[in-house]
Amino acid sequence: MTVTNWRDARSLSSAVILAALWAASIAWGQAEAPPDAAPQPQQLAADPVANPTPLGQFLTLPGVIDDGVLGRVSRTALALQARAQQEQRRAVLVLEVAPGSSPFHQVRGLAKFLSSDIPGVRTIAWVPGKVTGNQVIVALACQEIVMAPDAELGDISLGQTLDPDEQAFVVNLANRRRNTALNEALLLGLLDRQRELLWVRLEPPGGVPGAVETRVVLRPGLEDLQRAGLAIPEVRTIKEAGTPGIFTGERCRALRILAAQIADNRQKVAELYQLPAESLRETAVTGEAPRAVRIAIDGPIEPQLEQFVQRQINRAVGGGANLIVFVIDSPGGMLGPSLNLASTVSELKRRKVHAVAWIPKAAYSGAAIIALGCDEIYLAPDATIGDAEPIELQANGQFERVPEKLVSALAQQMEHLADLKGRPKALAAAMADKDLRVFQVRNKQNGKIWYLSEAELHAAKEDWEQLAPVPECENDRLLTVSGKRAHELRLAETPAADFDELKARLGIPTEDQVPLSQRTWVDTLVFVLNLRFVTGLLLFAGVVAMYFEAHFPSGLFGIIAAVCFGLFFWSKFLGGSAGWLEVVLFLLGAGCLAVEMFVIPGFGVFGLSGILLCLASLVLAMQTFVIPHTMNDVYGFGYGVLTLTLVGVGMLVTAGLVGRYLPSIPFLNQMVLEPPGFHLDENRPRLRPDLIDEPANPLLVRDSALVGRQGQTMTVLRPAGRALIGDDYLDVVSEGVFIPPGRTIEVVEVVGNRVVVRERA
Repeated sequence: MTVTNWRDARSLSSAVILAALWAASIAWGQAEAPPDAAPQPQQLAADPVANPTPLGQFLTLPGVIDDGVLGRVSRTALALQARAQQEQRRAVLVLEVAPGSSPFHQVRGLAKFLSSDIPGVRTIAWVPGKVTGNQVIVALACQEIVMAPDAELGDISLGQTLDPDEQAFVVNLANRRRNTALNEALLLGLLDRQRELLWVRLEPPGGVPGAVETRVVLRPGLEDLQRAGLAIPEVRTIKEAGTPGIFTGERCRALRILAAQIADNRQKVAELYQLPAESLRETAVTGEAPRAVRIAIDGPIEPQLEQFVQRQINRAVGGGANLIVFVIDSPGGMLGPSLNLASTVSELKRRKVHAVAWIPKAAYSGAAIIALGCDEIYLAPDATIGDAEPIELQANGQFERVPEKLVSALAQQMEHLADLKGRPKALAAAMADKDLRVFQVRNKQNGKIWYLSEAELHAAKEDWEQLAPVPECENDRLLTVSGKRAHELRLAETPAADFDELKARLGIPTEDQVPLSQRTWVDTLVFVLNLRFVTGLLLFAGVVAMYFEAHFPSGLFGIIAAVCFGLFFWSKFLGGSAGWLEVVLFLLGAGCLAVEMFVIPGFGVFGLSGILLCLASLVLAMQTFVIPHTMNDVYGFGYGVLTLTLVGVGMLVTAGLVGRYLPSIPFLNQMVLEPPGFHLDENRPRLRPDLIDEPANPLLVRDSALVGRQGQTMTVLRPAGRALIGDDYLDVVSEGVFIPPGRTIEVVEVVGNRVVVRERA
């Protein structure tokens, strides 16, 4: 918007003077197009010998401006200026203005610095949210303002009366004429809620064709224009008296005030000013070395690697890292873990961490998907990226493409990742869909080169001019490109020769070492326990320990079984193949077995249900799916069933060997209790004779004498409860039915400390 500042329109008493001023404004480049034409950000004059790619830097201003913020902004601007002069390039400083409340004197100092002339550096205010109060002054001091469509800006005074000096300082920002989308009337409306703001369209004096001006004025200013005899075909009230002066990005664009452009996110702001991706990092030129960490993603991508990388990311973020370099050298792997890692990496920006992919050799399939989730991608010149078509192993042992609907779903997810990071969506989808044709296109308005699919081009053909097709996407080929070509296609940054060059590009001092996250003992233990042989060994040891505990009650074998099953689920949990579902199923199964063993006599529904639940939980814990959908899933399910089958066979063999050789093993042959009145074979294991001597063990004699005796229930037997038999209160169990209290019962069986009774008719 062109806004001409007249301090006192009443002094312009003739149409001749107004016409002269109009002509002067046209000469100064301030005449405007109709309001429906999209405004363009101002461009810096480029030196013919300068690098056409401008330097850029984003900085986020906190909600409270202080001396530290002023120092950081000034250091960044001056460092950017020095580098721009040295490299003969244009420079753009983008300040993201966050909502907040700052004292006027602090805001005034920063605004004064920004409104002063910084040769070679253009200052841009980026407003993504609602900004009111003194924070608005910082945005007004910049040369241009870019707002999100739903962002809000204005209401500087917040309904309070500002000091005249403070008000004069804000109004003077318009008089400096650095931001041509401001004028005195507009700023007075933002400062004072009682002011009424009007938007007018003026016809040029003398019928000058094509010269149309829009202007924001106060009510007295409109009256002055009318007295001057200017034709005013349109007048709108954009702020009524008594209301706060707040404008959204969409409204600013429609009225051509405050904001030069609107943009949804930082990437779109960078595109508006043709800034490189490095500009999005906030520590590149501020004198603060990035706190960087390397995380290697090499070898096949599977659930164990996914969980390892997830843990490394959490450790790096918890350790204060703000830059993570993912060193990717992988042929790909499983689709699920790859998409999960890509999603995690793409959301690191919310945790104030910048994600960079460094590909020294190759990143195919799932590895390419993970790279697309990074904020920046750097390849060595001869490195390659692409070929992310999903495949599956068939019954004949051959790899084949998955159904078209799965390819389409993956392509959409890759498009989302590319769009999130400001890369061509069509090219990302072409890595997975060999039938997708992609064309190089040119924007008809600003000449921007981009890449669109046939469908995208058809939908927006009025805005884009179709150029040549991308040859890497022709002839049923999956997009796979080198580092140099990836940069040309806007998929990656300029190639880096080695990691040292990458460090320099990322602003990491040469002498600093970037630590590589290594496996801890926990990671190593998880990896070892997830080996198939070790997994089977854990289950075998756990089942055998349960068998020994059932036959030789000591507690020791129970502890061993609990440790084995605990390690199994812990390793599978951290390995990515088990979740809380499997743990809950196993606990439910164990609970059912306990009820069957200690509460309900015999073997019935609880026992069978417990065994099935435990088996289901063990199988599910060894796979990443619930129901097999592909041949790979079928093979994974078969592996789990085979493992449990071998464990079962091993347990039966062990039980047979124990029954055969235990009587000859010293000490162990004295651990089995022989029930009273039941004579085992002499060669069978039994307790030592002194342990069943009647004088030493009167309880055994008493318990055997209970059979046939009658008593009375003292509590309800459900089926366990308390009963009075003779003079003793005993814990008893019914044969399966509930027996109310006060009923006559008879002892029918005694097994160890288990007294079984039935109700007398």
